[in-house]
Order: sequence, then structure tokens, then C-alpha cells
Amino acid sequence: MTWLQIILLALVQGITEFLPISSSAHLILVPVLLGWQDQGLAFDVAVHVGSLIAVLAYFRRDVWSVTGGTFSWARGGGMNPEARLGLLVVLGTIPAGLAGLLFKDWIEVYLRSPLVIAATTIGFGLLLWWADRQRGERDTGDMRWMDGLWIGLAQALALIPGTSRSGITMTAALLLGMGREAAARFSFLLAIPLILLAGGLKTLDLLEMDTPVDWAALLGGTVLSALSAYACIHLFLGAINRMGFAPFVAYRLALGGLLLVLFL
Repeated sequence: MTWLQIILLALVQGITEFLPISSSAHLILVPVLLGWQDQGLAFDVAVHVGSLIAVLAYFRRDVWSVTGGTFSWARGGGMNPEARLGLLVVLGTIPAGLAGLLFKDWIEVYLRSPLVIAATTIGFGLLLWWADRQRGERDTGDMRWMDGLWIGLAQALALIPGTSRSGITMTAALLLGMGREAAARFSFLLAIPLILLAGGLKTLDLLEMDTPVDWAALLGGTVLSALSAYACIHLFLGAINRMGFAPFVAYRLALGGLLLVLFL
């Protein structure tokens, strides 16, 4: 990889991981549209580690309190709001984790195409627009156990390129009556165990491959992905109540339309 590829792909991953526009779709499309060779598994692992570092750093207080509350509950301390939120995150992770183990290889073979991405980008973009119109004012503290399960089931759909993990979880949360910022916050917290699981699986795949590793490229990709993802989370949470999801829906429709023109 050239440094232009490293910089561009790391920024693409960092910016798109937490926006409702699908990072996996962009990491597939950028090399295709620019005529580059696929960046490879090692680089995908590196930029996902960067995204994980960013979300852990940004929500460090939440992660610390939720982890402490959950351990306190596990030791018999009784249910508390932090433990409840932690268990909701665990519950919401299970469907996507199981779906990834069962269908990851099939999806990698059959669904990584520009036309699939076009369809999911447009379809789930329109669903996000409709969900935003149905939103309520519920916060994460008002969530029920079934809310966590429904959002988790929606997250499993994000294995299909173009769906967007953050987009589909925010969509589900909005349809359940949550407010914009609460939906985004729960979506970001839900990303932590899933990125850990996905990164772990990709790392196992990587260890089985007998290929040389460009450590400078991996380190550069990790750092750039982390910095851009951190900035993206901060700006998104600060602006989402003012601007809503309409700009992201418009972007998804434009991107899906362009892909249909190019690949139909």
C-alpha cells in the first residue's frame, strides 16, 4: 500500500464507522472505484482497532461506570442503572455475534458487491429517514430488556455491506421511541463489544495467513483511524439534535444512485 492509500482508507474507516453510512461499504467501494488492490485483512484489523480505541477513549467514563456497576451486580450488589445498561449492551451484542459466526463466510463470498451495497444503502437510508420521523424522547435509562434485544437483532443485519451498523441500530432505537442523542449514544456503546469480536475473528484469520506484515502501514492506519473516529463521534453527538439524520439519508440516496448508474 502507498501512503496515499493508507491515509485515505484510515480516514474513511474512522469517519464512517460511527456515522449511519456504512464503513464496510466504503472500505469495499474506495479500492473498487479508484482501481486499487484490496487493502487486505491486516489493514482492516488495524483500522478497526483504531475505531475501538476512539470509542473507548471518548466514552471512558461511561465504560468505567458501566463495567463497575455490572461487576457490582454480579457480586450480588443488586441491579443498578449502570449494570442494567451494561447488560443491555451484552444482550444487544448476542444476535450479531451469533449471526457473524454463522454467516460471515457466506456474506463475504456472495454479498460484497456494489449492487448489493446500492440496494442496502438506499433501502436502509429511507428506513432511517422514516424512523427519525417516528422518534420519541426516551433515554437509555428508560430502555426495557426487549428494546435491547430488538436493537441487537437489527444490528445483526449490519453484516450485510451497505446496511451500516450504527445506522441500523440508531434506526431501531428511534423506532422504539428513543431520542436522537440517546439512540446514538447506545449505538456507540453497542459498538465496543462487536468491534472487539469482529477484530478478534479477523485477527485469528490473520494469524493463519503466512504473509509479510507492513507494520508501519498498520500503525499509521490505526492512529489515523483512531483520531478521525474520535473527532467524528464528538462532532456527531454535538450536532445530531440540531441537524437530524436528513444529511446522512441524502448522502446514502446519492451514493446508492451513483452505484446503480455505474454498475447496472
